[in-house]
Amino acid sequence: MLQIILFGPLLGAIIAGFGWRLISIRGAQWVTTGLLFLSCFLSWVTFLTTPDTVQHIELLRWIESGSLSTSWGIRLDRLTSTMLIVVTTVSALVHLYSFGYMAHDDNFKEGEESYRARFFAYLSFFTFAMLMLVTSDNLVQMFFGWEGVGVASYLLIGFYYRKPSANAAAMKAFVVNRVGDFGFALGIFGLYYMTDSIILDDIFADASRLAGMNLQFLSWSFDATEILVLLLFIGAMGKSAQLLLHTWLPDAMEGPTPVSALIHAATMVTAGVFMICRMSPLVEYAPDAKSIIVFIGASTAFFAATVGLVQNDIKRVIAYSTCSQLGYMFVAAGVGVYSAAMFHLFTHAFFKAMLFLGAGSVIHAMHHEQDMRNYGGLRKKIPMTFWAMMIGTLAITGVGIPLTHIGFAGFLSKDAIIESAWAGTMGGYGFWMLVIAALFTSFYSWRLIFLTFYGEARGDKHTHDHAHESPPVMLIPLGVLALGAVFAGMIWYGSFFGDHNRVNAFFGIPAHHEAADGDHGEGVVAATEAAAEGDGHGAVEALMEDTVTDGSHGSDAGAAAFHGTATAHGDAHTGMAPQGAIFMAPENHVMDEAHHAPTWVKVSPFVAMLIGFVTALWFYILNPAMPARVAEANRPLYLFLLNKWYFDEIYDFIFVRPAFWIGRNLWKRGDQGTIDGGINGLAMGIIPFFTRLAGKAQSGYIFTYAFAMVIGIAVLVTWMTMTGGAE
Repeated sequence: MLQIILFGPLLGAIIAGFGWRLISIRGAQWVTTGLLFLSCFLSWVTFLTTPDTVQHIELLRWIESGSLSTSWGIRLDRLTSTMLIVVTTVSALVHLYSFGYMAHDDNFKEGEESYRARFFAYLSFFTFAMLMLVTSDNLVQMFFGWEGVGVASYLLIGFYYRKPSANAAAMKAFVVNRVGDFGFALGIFGLYYMTDSIILDDIFADASRLAGMNLQFLSWSFDATEILVLLLFIGAMGKSAQLLLHTWLPDAMEGPTPVSALIHAATMVTAGVFMICRMSPLVEYAPDAKSIIVFIGASTAFFAATVGLVQNDIKRVIAYSTCSQLGYMFVAAGVGVYSAAMFHLFTHAFFKAMLFLGAGSVIHAMHHEQDMRNYGGLRKKIPMTFWAMMIGTLAITGVGIPLTHIGFAGFLSKDAIIESAWAGTMGGYGFWMLVIAALFTSFYSWRLIFLTFYGEARGDKHTHDHAHESPPVMLIPLGVLALGAVFAGMIWYGSFFGDHNRVNAFFGIPAHHEAADGDHGEGVVAATEAAAEGDGHGAVEALMEDTVTDGSHGSDAGAAAFHGTATAHGDAHTGMAPQGAIFMAPENHVMDEAHHAPTWVKVSPFVAMLIGFVTALWFYILNPAMPARVAEANRPLYLFLLNKWYFDEIYDFIFVRPAFWIGRNLWKRGDQGTIDGGINGLAMGIIPFFTRLAGKAQSGYIFTYAFAMVIGIAVLVTWMTMTGGAE
């Protein structure tokens, strides 16, 4: 079944990309979409039936080189199954939606319909690469999928290849991601150097040992775990568009809208969050790196939310929203509540995909107009799209009943992260940045709704008069995603962020309890010994069979055996990988502390949402002249936000212009001046000069040659006289 999930999209991509002439363009669309829906159905079956234990499925032997020996395999656990349904569900619905959206594209010539087969092939290849990433059992396989989604995103962002802006955006995404990927690659090299393996279980089993080791580079010495986690996070920053490596994400809007939904909702941008959660057994031993993750995540959430306040392109508003929401996920991972990060990743996929596809429906209705200032009054023209966008907005802004588990998806998952941020940062930087970002998120989300669907029609009257609802093939995906945006949070809240024991059971993390008076039952001793010998299954079985006088199952030693950190007979390393899909160190109590956060902490996101909503209502419904007055009164701040904090200009000054200067100098002075000039000077100057001199010696007169012979004899005699004729 897993093989079908993984290779179904690849088969569809090959058939659509190379065989569309045989099965027709429409056949290529149906084949790719049908295989995606098959993968989606099987992914949901897998998710609902995933056992607690981690499963390893070997597909084929892959790399055999010295001590590097690994298979291409599938690692199936709760993290994998969660990502499977996120990726395949959104991708399948995007495929279906694209039937209508890509039916007639103005970017291609009349009759040039082969672009549709190519588009669907790219979508399916993108999905396959992402599935390979999330199912990987080792870091090289993960990196292979990591680069695969990078290539596919380059092809999709630059799909409108006749537009210079699309080509530039695709190149920008590719280059910026290579910066992050270089850090990721260094992290993989470092882990292989320190553990002599790229297999995840081997690395996880060595995590506690690495925590006390240093990594030497030239004359510097680094804490091994800290620097390796930081390098991995740099890779995640690029892929998930975190601050400093975020600049490619807004420009990715140049691709077709279904591409935006696929990239920003469920696939490429969530890969970094997934990777950090996957590497949780390593991340838990790097407290300084976790603090950096929290800082970058919180700063990204705040930065992107401020920029989203003033954007006018409907897709760019949602893109910056994605960037901000990814910051939330990294904050959760940074404070050690990986389940909350995955919870928001899960719910975010539904409502963000719906917002992007809803925006595509608006753009489709308005004949590809994307500036919200030219919208207005569309709720009666496109009512189904309006309600889909409304549900998505209610979800992303966090509408629900405070202090209960009743609300839209974003209400539960975002609040879980904010509460975790309060517990993990002691109410510090991370918590307040996220609360402020929640206020800004509410403002720009409702601003989008009010500018698009309310008020008087603005812009071209002819476009408004001919605005029409999208076809059913585009509306059905919106309806399905709406169900997830409404119910996903309430249904799975307990599994991702509920009672600690329930979360442990959901992610397959063995529970650990303390025995009375610190006594260790016989099973605990056996478990510890088994762990010391590298027998993880024996350790678990022995611990579960142990019953001490009060009925509990073990003590700190038992917990350590479960988590692969037990020390037996003085050994510092057990050789046992942590059990479960994620790992939370025994001293990590952030989730429990988050559940006991004060009431004001729990209601702060809801209050922030209300403030943002009321402000947007005042600005764009009650007093529409207010935004222009505020912008004019705060002109420098408005331009600062409108120009995205001038990151592009700063990078242009620091990196692009010097690179152009170096390139021009190497071209003009190095290539043309030195290389070409030297060769040309030699060929056209020096050699002809000596040739002319030699030509003068070839006079044709006998006395000239006789004189040369005499000179030669004189030189020879002189040399023999001086050397005595001896060798």
